Amino acid sequence: MPGADGGRRSQTVHAYEEIRRRILENEMPAGSQYLEQELATRLGMSRTPVREALIRLAEDGLVEVRSRHGARVLPVSVDDMREIYELLTELEALAARRVAERGLTARELDRLDRCLAEMEAALARSDLDAWARHDEAFHRSLIELSGNRRLVGVVENIWGQAHRVRMLTLRKRPLPTASNRDHAALVDAIRRRDPAGAAALHRKHREVAGAMLLKLIAKAGAEGL
Repeated sequence: MPGADGGRRSQTVHAYEEIRRRILENEMPAGSQYLEQELATRLGMSRTPVREALIRLAEDGLVEVRSRHGARVLPVSVDDMREIYELLTELEALAARRVAERGLTARELDRLDRCLAEMEAALARSDLDAWARHDEAFHRSLIELSGNRRLVGVVENIWGQAHRVRMLTLRKRPLPTASNRDHAALVDAIRRRDPAGAAALHRKHREVAGAMLLKLIAKAGAEGL
């Protein structure tokens, strides 16, 4: 029954995406545990797609599946975040280099400029949640504009856990005015078609951000966030 299989796959995808979203937005906090039936009831579906979704989430490193006990949302440790930011730093620096090498159209540059303007406006009204959304949009735009589809896929896969920690620590950090300046400098390097400068600027930006997050996670305790 191809139709039935397709329907189940569709439900599995929905379950995976919704549970993942709740974990990344910290609606399902680290350390919390859920039975398959409990999650199925919340999502309004049967246990099978939920079970399959949890297996995928375990492969992503977001949950630990326990026989007869459902799933436990895994914390993000210092080691986890160190590994994630090492990857993000190198991959996004590569993206910055590629974007500057190929050059952007006026419309593509405008996409980055709009993100910068929205970030500045959000800080001006002290709206950190909006700032975080537009900051993430800036980083996503940078990766997509690199033109490397595989790079987009790899970075998308590891952004999730970084997002969890960034949102949990958003109000424990200084106002991100320096981050806005870093982004503006990067766009200027891209506009000037300076690949080495763009890569160096973005690498430094990610190194500083990563070091700050590692300190905050360490302060929160050995179990992470």
